[in-house]
Amino acid sequence: MAVKLKKTGTCKYTIPKEHNPGMRVPGVVYTDERLLDDLQEDGCLEQVANVAHLPGIVGASLAMPDIHMGYGFAIGGVAATDVATGVISPGGVGYDINCGVRLITSTLDESDVRPRIDELLGALFSSIPVGTGSKGKVKLSTAELREVAQKGAGWAVSKGYGVKQDLICCEEAGAMDGADPDSVSSKAYARGEKQIGTLGAGNHFIEVAVVDAICDEECARAFGLRTKQVVFWIHSGSRGLGHQVCTEYIKLMIEAVKKYNISLPDRQLVCAPVRSPEGERYYGAMAAAANFAWANRQVMTHWLREAVSRTFHTSADQLGMHLLYDVAHNIAKIETHTVDGQNRALCVHRKGATRSFGPGHPLVPDKYRRVGQPVLVPGDMGRSSYIMAGTEQAMRESFGSCCHGAGRLMSRSSAKKSISGRELQKQLAAQGTKVRAGHIGSLAEEAPEVYKDIDIVADIAHQAGLGKKVARLVPIGVIKG
Repeated sequence: MAVKLKKTGTCKYTIPKEHNPGMRVPGVVYTDERLLDDLQEDGCLEQVANVAHLPGIVGASLAMPDIHMGYGFAIGGVAATDVATGVISPGGVGYDINCGVRLITSTLDESDVRPRIDELLGALFSSIPVGTGSKGKVKLSTAELREVAQKGAGWAVSKGYGVKQDLICCEEAGAMDGADPDSVSSKAYARGEKQIGTLGAGNHFIEVAVVDAICDEECARAFGLRTKQVVFWIHSGSRGLGHQVCTEYIKLMIEAVKKYNISLPDRQLVCAPVRSPEGERYYGAMAAAANFAWANRQVMTHWLREAVSRTFHTSADQLGMHLLYDVAHNIAKIETHTVDGQNRALCVHRKGATRSFGPGHPLVPDKYRRVGQPVLVPGDMGRSSYIMAGTEQAMRESFGSCCHGAGRLMSRSSAKKSISGRELQKQLAAQGTKVRAGHIGSLAEEAPEVYKDIDIVADIAHQAGLGKKVARLVPIGVIKG
């Protein structure tokens, strides 16, 4: 049955609390007429309504423009719960804890790179392990993994994988406070021991892209962007370690729901009070997995710089390979936001959603504070991506959150039935995008047509005020797991 939506603003629709008597707050969906039919067919709108049942939820259960069905929470869902009275839910973070994206700039032009894209992709492919179960060149002991879980990207930099400036341009400086290595199991550590510096499979990627258009000159100058500039994306997360953390704590939360007598419309929303022993243990383990993910992306950044430097026989520093920013998009964080005129400590769940803090916010790096934090919104490997900037309106309306990508339209299994990975590779090459994959058959799962049009998604986010479009990028080379 279709969920009734009422248009309540520009690219903004509301699911009223009357939709279901258990809803504590309304649902708010940022979309427009171009995507509405797909949302109704997907089932994600009912998940938005279900999240509105969570104890302690404030404001509204939010849906970003790229929303689609997920585990418990829709992917593209945002929910903030009061720390004192609310809950924390692993379904509001997801299995790939701190799956996130970072972007590295350069002084290279499209004309420098396109003639050598095959050589460059070969160097990247040989430098960074990719694919399901991939094992990295760094094997860590449990004691070392515990240090990674505590220090995140800072651990990697201390070992020579990058520079201190990288940490300044990373959300949370690459390490969340509150990480508790003791809350991570030995099985989770075992799954992570060989996965630092690895890309993984699924929608994870390394992309060589070109700045195709500048949408906001002031922000572009602050971000160091110009047309025809070549930049590099890295999209990966916490790999097996994070997946194991989520698996184990969902089981713990099933018991916590009974213990605290929490009523839920969907068992996938299992949760515990933020300030309960179960909630605090999960938060500590989740933060540890998030720190692992930041270290993972940091090590890959180092190897990416080395591969580019070898290809162009120039140092990474001379090539201007600086980290623009790194953002998480599967995470729950304790943040202070203004609700009904009062500052409140909230547990903000962002699942398939990116932080979008606006101008002047103290957590935005000094170099970007005047314009807002960089918001990184990758699309698909056949079309485009966007760099946006955080806004004051996002702070008021979405707890400083924006979309994280294009959002799926087709399941992976459906894509593999209807699309040939080999043919897709040829089609993309003919369009000007070279692709290397760890497994060519899995390439079909990430075909452009399985995703929403990122131009539409970014336009909705821009019109709704969740982020400001700064630059549009197009891919010229992609590595997929």
